Amino acid sequence: DSFIIVSAHYDHLGRMGKQTYFPGANDNASGVAMMLSIAKEIQGQPLPNHNVLFIAFAGEEIGLEGSSFFVNQHILGGDQISLVLNLDIMGSGEEGITVVNASLFPKEFKKLQKINARKKLIEAIKPRGPAANSDHYFFTKAGVPSIFIYTMGPNKNYHDVADQFAALSFSAYDDIKELLLLFLNSF
Repeated sequence: DSFIIVSAHYDHLGRMGKQTYFPGANDNASGVAMMLSIAKEIQGQPLPNHNVLFIAFAGEEIGLEGSSFFVNQHILGGDQISLVLNLDIMGSGEEGITVVNASLFPKEFKKLQKINARKKLIEAIKPRGPAANSDHYFFTKAGVPSIFIYTMGPNKNYHDVADQFAALSFSAYDDIKELLLLFLNSF
């Protein structure tokens, strides 16, 4: 069987001492929320050509531990995975999204751009090269087409105490979800 993996990490920095707490609303409760929203949609209308595996990884903040374990344990063979779509920082989107690994996987990147040009869902889809900054990384190293998407907007709270739910606009959330569902259905 052929699988598409949709992933997000559910861990965050937590506490530093007894007084300092890092809520992690955008990084990455918002990514997990988007993953679950997509799962709910696909549960009602499955993809025609692929099984979809939804994975909430742990240990991303301490070195991509969960995704490293998954890839290194060969739970699925790389040839069984058609795509990894990793979601992180989904709480804004006023300025669009950034796609990590766009230069490694131009076919997938152009597919996203083409869908957005046709449907006019979000402001921009910006390319970014490879980076070892989230759970897509070990899949990429294993030769699996893997992209990591995060939103762009005025909220710059990242790994700090101000990364709280009240600071998130979710202004493009529904449009990003529609874009990602159309993208997944195009495989």
